[in-house]
Amino acid sequence: MSVFQSLIDVYNNRGACYVILIDPDNKNDDSILSQVEMANRSEVDAIFVGGSLMMDGKSNDRVKKIKQVAKIPVILFPGGVNQINSNYDAMLFLSLLSGRNPHYLIGEQVISAPIVKDIGLEAISTGYILLDGGNVTSVEFMSGTRPIPMDKKDIVASHALAGQYLGMKSIYLEAGSGAKNHVTEEIVEFVSNFISIPLIVGGGISSPEIASKLVKVGASIIVIGTAIEEKLDRMLDFAKAIHWKDK
Repeated sequence: MSVFQSLIDVYNNRGACYVILIDPDNKNDDSILSQVEMANRSEVDAIFVGGSLMMDGKSNDRVKKIKQVAKIPVILFPGGVNQINSNYDAMLFLSLLSGRNPHYLIGEQVISAPIVKDIGLEAISTGYILLDGGNVTSVEFMSGTRPIPMDKKDIVASHALAGQYLGMKSIYLEAGSGAKNHVTEEIVEFVSNFISIPLIVGGGISSPEIASKLVKVGASIIVIGTAIEEKLDRMLDFAKAIHWKDK
């Protein structure tokens, strides 16, 4: 079974899929393995690993350690082609649909594709849509693209549908790491009713209550990053909120 299919099975059986995001940068060096070990015990369904910028050359070593400890799929959430390596079970093969910078629409993908094929990494084609979460995110700055305002749900949905028609397997609505404002319930509901492929939602989801509301209106996969970095023991609370069919 593919990694992507395993996530879809969780979504179908448990209501939604629960993913945590780990940044393998040196600022998190002391906490990474603790996050993975807690994830193993807290009904997390998969781990996304990645960040916009790595401040040293040891990120691949950290990914290797994550893979050794993790009992769940480890999936690359790439900030650039330099982050691709064989220590992952799969990768999100992202195209930044919301931007107009051709390098992140197709340039990075052309560079990445032969490497992904050579190491045999499962590629999960994903349309990435950056929304305005209330502050300037690393993704916005590094990609040189503007996020879509939260009140433009028709524009968001049109981008998502374009991704579906281009053959992408999933759509990722992202407010950005540590965003002041998470993707709204209104946008998630509107987009989920507009497309027929899984909808990933991340950025600024600071509580299990918010996560619960987002899955109830249509999010297929919820990604939690900053909220669990700050308090690891909240992982199981998020799991209970996201796996709503278990109740």
